[in-house]
Amino acid sequence: QVQLVESGGGLVQPGGSLKLSCAASGISFSFYAMGWYRQAPGKQRELVAVINSDGSTNYLDSVKGRFTISRANAKKTAYLQTNSLKPEDTAVHYCNARHRSLAGHDYWGQGTQVTVSS
Repeated sequence: QVQLVESGGGLVQPGGSLKLSCAASGISFSFYAMGWYRQAPGKQRELVAVINSDGSTNYLDSVKGRFTISRANAKKTAYLQTNSLKPEDTAVHYCNARHRSLAGHDYWGQGTQVTVSS
């Protein structure tokens, strides 16, 4: 059974930092692209950052220079380091795993809340 478990969310003041983690089980982790998405109330879910199986990365323009995605294949864990947080970063953040070549092998975590407020 595939599981993605996020952790590390919380309440932080503007300018603060959080490190989100996504622990995977039940998949051959190194074959998956790992992504972080977020969804704010009343808004569509958007892709924040993705790290492919080859280590290449892409970021949402509004988080470039502030967020860093990484992965530790031996630990089957993906990370999102978030720095210089802004109130507009407030959202539920979801982890996604997508196989690099097999259609339909696409999994989601339950989400972790990030709230940026003074």
